[in-house]
Amino acid sequence: MKVLDKVESRERCAEAGWFAYDFLLDQEIDPEFIRGLKPLGSWVFLSMLAKPFFKVESEHFMIKGLLGEKHFRVAVHHEYEEELSRIERLIEQI
Repeated sequence: MKVLDKVESRERCAEAGWFAYDFLLDQEIDPEFIRGLKPLGSWVFLSMLAKPFFKVESEHFMIKGLLGEKHFRVAVHHEYEEELSRIERLIEQI
């Protein structure tokens, strides 16, 4: 999958040291993509919901999104913004 853009989210928690970014993709998120995120951290996929939801948590970032969308959100601690590049590299391999 290809990341088309990373857009800083308007929903910021800068006062807590966290920043959010929306990753815009070239394709809709499918179950294979969601399973491909497992190496990044603690992984949850609630496929039984009307709008299936996924979340990946790490010590320095959190990813969350919905099956079928063309974007997902990443919240990252300001001291670890390089994690955004690592996440993008993994996505490009899925």
